[in-house]
Amino acid sequence: MIAILDYGSGNLRSAERAFELTGQKVVITSDSETALSADGLVVPGVGAFGACMDQLNAIGGAEIIRERVSSGKATLGICVGMQILFSSGSEKGAHQGVGIFDGEVSLIAAPVLPHIGWNSVSVATGSQLFAGIEDELFYFVHSYAAKSDPSLNSGSKVTTTSYGERFVAAIERGHVSATQFHPEKSGNAGARLIQNWAKSL
Repeated sequence: MIAILDYGSGNLRSAERAFELTGQKVVITSDSETALSADGLVVPGVGAFGACMDQLNAIGGAEIIRERVSSGKATLGICVGMQILFSSGSEKGAHQGVGIFDGEVSLIAAPVLPHIGWNSVSVATGSQLFAGIEDELFYFVHSYAAKSDPSLNSGSKVTTTSYGERFVAAIERGHVSATQFHPEKSGNAGARLIQNWAKSL
């Protein structure tokens, strides 16, 4: 079973439809027991970093994520659901994240924001998420990102892209993965990425 964490942020229905294509049972839930016991947990997210963290903390979501990661249960963050997995964010002030990955999510140094559109990515060696879709395009909508710093997150597979500057497009470490882009809006390539993730459950 795949659980999509409902904490008041994210395109829950579009995510639900996309993950149902894996053939697995999909539920949308804010119940901690359901979220902890699911084979895979999806953490969506839209809006500002701080607001998402406030909503996440209101349902004990940060603790759910940390417990799943520590127990080796598959977790996938999407868009702001990826950003909040990092240590901190600077959108509309300084905010603490869940802290699964090291680094700050900050404004992209680009002349036009938000970044909206399709980008190619530089896939990390050995990536499971991008198996068979290394040369595809993915759909981004955001103004903030975790920057690509090779000194951070050693042991992680970091896939990057560039818009104004290079930043993290996806990250994989153990049973936790995340994408800055929206796989549920990325056509066949996004569907394949979701299938790749589901196969690991």
